[in-house]
Amino acid sequence: MAKKKVGSAGRFGARYGGPIKHKLSKIEAKQKKKYTCPKCLKDKIKRVSAGIWQCKNCNVKFAGKAYAFDE
Repeated sequence: MAKKKVGSAGRFGARYGGPIKHKLSKIEAKQKKKYTCPKCLKDKIKRVSAGIWQCKNCNVKFAGKAYAFDE
């Protein structure tokens, strides 16, 4: 049996279907990615919660989109 990799959604195994797991893995890849801080210009912004992003270098919090940082 051939297995397809679905990234972080692989934890669900054979449940929920392929297309849903592919969408989920794209969303999780966006939200876990480190973004560039507009203040200190370093790739240190991480998601704190939905819509709240924080720079680990200069400790500044930003409001952005729920899954991806956007100024």
